[in-house]
Amino acid sequence: MAIIPKSGITISRLKISEMEGLWTKMWDPPRESPLTPENINPTNPVPTFMGTLFGAPSVANTVQRSLLHGLSINTWDGLKNIQFMTFRDDDFAPEAFPAATIRVPRGVVFHAESQGQGPPPHTIHWHGIEPTPMNDGVGHCSMEIGQYIYQWQPNFIGTYFYHCHRNTVQHFEFGLYGMLLIEPPDAFDPTDGKNVAGYPRRTAANLATFPLFADKFVGGDPTFGVGNATDTGVGDPHAFTVEYDVEALWVPDDRDSVWSDLASNAKAFYPGGAATQDGHFVDALGAAVPVTQPGVDDQFPHGFFHDFNADYWFVTGVPVPAPRGGAATIDPTAAPPLGGSGGVNLGPTGEIPNFLNSGVTGMQIAVNAQVNQVILVRCLNAAYNSIKVSFPIDVVITAFDGRALGVPPFARYNRPFTLPANTPIHLSTARRFDALIRSALPVNDVATVQFFDTRGQTVRPDADRLLVTARIPIVIA
Repeated sequence: MAIIPKSGITISRLKISEMEGLWTKMWDPPRESPLTPENINPTNPVPTFMGTLFGAPSVANTVQRSLLHGLSINTWDGLKNIQFMTFRDDDFAPEAFPAATIRVPRGVVFHAESQGQGPPPHTIHWHGIEPTPMNDGVGHCSMEIGQYIYQWQPNFIGTYFYHCHRNTVQHFEFGLYGMLLIEPPDAFDPTDGKNVAGYPRRTAANLATFPLFADKFVGGDPTFGVGNATDTGVGDPHAFTVEYDVEALWVPDDRDSVWSDLASNAKAFYPGGAATQDGHFVDALGAAVPVTQPGVDDQFPHGFFHDFNADYWFVTGVPVPAPRGGAATIDPTAAPPLGGSGGVNLGPTGEIPNFLNSGVTGMQIAVNAQVNQVILVRCLNAAYNSIKVSFPIDVVITAFDGRALGVPPFARYNRPFTLPANTPIHLSTARRFDALIRSALPVNDVATVQFFDTRGQTVRPDADRLLVTARIPIVIA
């Protein structure tokens, strides 16, 4: 009960005791797994499509994700064994770094059933998507213990990602994330054979002023985009999209191996609930985990987790074999297992296996394409270092942070642009872009990803300290 001062009015209020499943935001950690508010039957066709390849999904139209699985990866120089935390697709794929890519058609009702495998609480945050607060997965706003079914409906085609948003600094650094791609609404329509080999794939773009892509681009209503003047949303599902032939996924990442040394158990993290608020690392049962760093006990406030010094780097899970100040070329034909020990092997040309890519085949890391093919590069900076990405030829930047540039009604505010050859595009943590490449001439060159010590930028913009350069081959024959 509550009384409004000087009014004489009494207002009844619900108690939170014994209602932990409803008032999840009031408990840290929450004491029950909450139900999905306003639960609607899912319509996502991708798990059904995956089922035709690998066996029926455990729950119809529902993606399965469990989190805090461990992977151990030996470093390229043999000096370290780095611990990773990962997501696992409990229906179709093992744990991997990065986690399996989720593809979702625009407009469907998406469900992801999550299972926590480590000390609670955990969340899945759908970075760039706009769900209801309980389904957004931001710690202290929507969290679950053990199990929860996330629900949302995507409205914009583009490149997003998902990650745990509890103990975010450690969990994201340790690899607890994966890509999330929103596709045209008919991308997984089984009635006309979509997603079989050879079916052209599309992504959102406004290329009305780029004649190079005229034969691959579908326009639409310049004011309402996919919809129409009545704003019913009815229209060509391919409006303001471009067909592409080759898709590449670049996920630059970095690791501070000392952090891994301090939490050598992949399920050990800080903090672990009321019993461990003194700052100890804890295991899956809440027991204190001693760290192995000489001269350091298991207390958090020693500053190590406030002092990030990357010493190993990756591109989409493939190690960059270079020390600080060095450079190395990603060799897709000799790429080590994706995810390392117990992980998943890349294809012979560096292709990501289809069971880690929502059943879609052919996604590459290093680019191998033919003259005049349209190449889509999706790039996410998963590093705590800032990065600069440069291409050896002109590219068109069609989307930034998930949203396509210049697609109505946003054409009034932004537009795609040409990034000239050897001109760097600068990204901080979690920033993303989509780039299109089309060349009438052969290319045999490399794109570069330069990792910088971000702290140098606090002095002056030109004080960047280059740490390492990864070179990604681009071959157009």
